[in-house]
Amino acid sequence: MTEPFLIGESMTGGYGRGADILHECTIAVNPGEIAVIVGPNGAGKSTAMKAVFGMLNLQKGSVRLDGEDITDLTPQDRVAKGMAFVPQTSNIFTSLTVEENLEMGAFLRRDDIRVTMEQIFDLFPILRDKRKQAAGELSGGQRQQVAVGRALMTQPKVLMLDEPTAGVSPIVMDELFDRIIEVARTGISILMVEQNARQALEVADRGYVLVQGTNRFTDTGAALLADPDVRKSFLGG
Repeated sequence: MTEPFLIGESMTGGYGRGADILHECTIAVNPGEIAVIVGPNGAGKSTAMKAVFGMLNLQKGSVRLDGEDITDLTPQDRVAKGMAFVPQTSNIFTSLTVEENLEMGAFLRRDDIRVTMEQIFDLFPILRDKRKQAAGELSGGQRQQVAVGRALMTQPKVLMLDEPTAGVSPIVMDELFDRIIEVARTGISILMVEQNARQALEVADRGYVLVQGTNRFTDTGAALLADPDVRKSFLGG
């Protein structure tokens, strides 16, 4: 069995000198897949994603990207390797225009970024209409589109999203998930933390249910939705 494209394997760790939050936690995703991390509040979902991105020190375990051990790389170095991370909050420059935000996303590139920018405008047409508008004036859903678009400007191999639908309406949530599916179809791996577990698992190729920093259930999104234990404990029956 071949190794997943990106894997955080048997990760144990936390922040600073505090107690460990993750305990032998494993998260993986393949090219073009959508992998979703769900679970109750305080389960370590965002911590697991941040561990994969290098934002906390692991006491045990490793992170590998396309077969290369990147456990000791900084987040900046991981971006250079093809990883992009969109945090839940403070994920745009509110005083800059939409277009300037996208340009900021291409800070590591030395080639012509206009083609990529047009691709993002095709993916999120509202951003083309508002390209000269300050990002801080946009709605919550539009801001999230800017944040995802800015991450895509790096031409990542892996796009990591921390609760991309937090605080948006159900209609906007469905639209964001549709766009995320479109991104995955281009071959980009998607790793996503989501509070809206049922909706996220509906679009997921694989799902991870975390409880107290450890893997409780791991399966395809469809299998987790059909699992009576998962439904009863985490999806409201």
